[in-house]
Amino acid sequence: MNAPKILLTATPLQNSLMGLYGLVSLIDDFTFGDAKSFRAKYARLTGDDQFDELKQRLQAVCHRTLRRQVLEYIRYTNRIPITQEFVPTAAEQALYDMVSEYLRRPSLHALPSSQRTLMTLIMRKLLASSTFAIAGALDSLARKLERQLKQDTDLRSKLEEELAEDYEEFDELADEWPEGNDQPELLSPEDVNAIKREISDLREFRDLAVSISENAKGQALLSALSAGFAKTRELGAAQKAIIFTESRRTQEYLVRLLSDNGYGDQLVLFNGSNTDAQSKQIYDSWLKKHQGSDRITGSRTADIRAALVEYFRQSASIMIATEAAAEGINLQFCSIVVNYDLPWNPQRIEQRIGRCHRYGQLYDVVVVNFLNKSNAADQRVYELLAEKFQLFSGVFGASDEVLGSIESGVEFEKRIASIYQNCRTSEEIESEFSQLRGEMDENISAAMEDTRRKLLENFDAEVHDRLKINLDKSKEYIGRYERMLWAVTRHELRDRAQFDDEHLTFTLKEPPGGLAVPAGGYGIAKNGLSEHRYRLGHPLAQHVIERAKGRTLEAASLAFDYSAWPAKAVSIEPLVGRGGILAARCLSFSGFDAQDHILFAAMTDEGELIEEDVVRRLFDMPCRITDGVATIDHFRLEAPLAAREEALTEALKRQNAEWFLPRARSSKGGRRTRSSQPRRN
Repeated sequence: MNAPKILLTATPLQNSLMGLYGLVSLIDDFTFGDAKSFRAKYARLTGDDQFDELKQRLQAVCHRTLRRQVLEYIRYTNRIPITQEFVPTAAEQALYDMVSEYLRRPSLHALPSSQRTLMTLIMRKLLASSTFAIAGALDSLARKLERQLKQDTDLRSKLEEELAEDYEEFDELADEWPEGNDQPELLSPEDVNAIKREISDLREFRDLAVSISENAKGQALLSALSAGFAKTRELGAAQKAIIFTESRRTQEYLVRLLSDNGYGDQLVLFNGSNTDAQSKQIYDSWLKKHQGSDRITGSRTADIRAALVEYFRQSASIMIATEAAAEGINLQFCSIVVNYDLPWNPQRIEQRIGRCHRYGQLYDVVVVNFLNKSNAADQRVYELLAEKFQLFSGVFGASDEVLGSIESGVEFEKRIASIYQNCRTSEEIESEFSQLRGEMDENISAAMEDTRRKLLENFDAEVHDRLKINLDKSKEYIGRYERMLWAVTRHELRDRAQFDDEHLTFTLKEPPGGLAVPAGGYGIAKNGLSEHRYRLGHPLAQHVIERAKGRTLEAASLAFDYSAWPAKAVSIEPLVGRGGILAARCLSFSGFDAQDHILFAAMTDEGELIEEDVVRRLFDMPCRITDGVATIDHFRLEAPLAAREEALTEALKRQNAEWFLPRARSSKGGRRTRSSQPRRN
């Protein structure tokens, strides 16, 4: 669609390359071309040149602001870790040992050879989650082998479907892990006998898992919740906790467990489908409550997520969620995060905690993790995540440079999975984790040094000054383009609306003629004080902008008042007390990707050209029209305006050519082009 788009996230990307491809394609589907070409080129980043090329392509559409860069201006709360230790029962430990040894067998018929590593990881995650989760997975493997004996050729897809019903992140992980093609083979008598023995083993493991009705970690959860709620009462925070699990079956177990222990009327579920009876009832009530309002988007997926979050905020005390709740929802009213199942990918953990520990959170956030005291590998993983990545404590949790020290959370997860798979003794586990810790020390140190260097080279003191003024003087922070929209709206609607600059709201008394927008309160900030949210895409804003753009402007004599401006800019100070000429021109590019750019040019009376960024900054200041005839020699500014127009046009052509290249190579049905022709106003 030919429309401006921006996607915002408060948490780092997980380095899921196909997820990254999808996000970028929403902004501009010409950046990478089709998915097949992107996957072929970037699925395995094997060299620095290839990685640098990908980063260069992203620069045009991806911008990152580090949290500590705004620490002076935004109040962040702390993270308080609680480690809940538990010891498995004898039956649980026996099950763990049996399944672990099974997964280490040199040859397994139940797991596709091309996905052996991925499937082993998922089985280990389900094994650590609950006996209920692993029981279902073992049953799926046994049924897969039974179908194989019956010569069912669709073995792999059926197994994947069954596992994905419980482990919702299966498809995303499968995108990131190497894939292959398993070719069906004729079974020899030896194969048939081996498969029958494997089925028998799987059924034995499953029966043991089913016989275990309670889990030690589940009982530890009851203690953890009690400690977590006690801490939030001490802090004065609301009694709200979100419990994350990686398994739908574990989610169901936790519902039963908590319901049996006095939490039954305080629960709400959140997962990838949200099809349970309670979620449907919550959704129906939410639709009735907000009928006729702009809260309803028309997308069931988006609306039911909003309904569940609202129910959690207003009615429930505990949300039991799968990884589906780790992205795209704001839970700043909640101050307890329980990692019932702890991912091995640090970026995924940071995303989970970031649902609650975020800008707007008023209280310190309690982060609860579980530690199996009988598992040496579990203990080393927790130490690595807590000490090296510092995920669970501090103002920031995992710092941006530390998370950035691993280029792929999936690759880090593979290293952990390899240790679980190949190490049997405590000594082997300790040795492998020591080596991994050493590598992380080196990578983190290098990443932090690179970050420090970039900050020293690129930090803009004027940005710091402007942020400081906004911190001290403004009730609401808005960005540059919102400030521009506010200013032009104030001017264009000055006779039709009453404006409140302190709260960035206005009351529209009479809509402009022919425009179907309601009268009433509008607000440009996210403070919720107004009936209608006013933003760039709103029909009223579009009307205001088009009206301003269409006005013919005559030459005028202007005075910019630097002394009345509450900010300070060192680039402006040399111009104080001086005069000159200034021109602004709107350059519009038509075509597939229509764009508008404002070109500025200015020259002092002494003939000195002023940098375009400095001219642009002048328009942030108070300004008035002065008396006198404004005679401007426009010809003096034609050359710099023409040079800037040419530079902008060439830059757009280069960008189009670079972005077009992948699509042109992969296109099969003829060439697709996009062009942009400039139009001046």
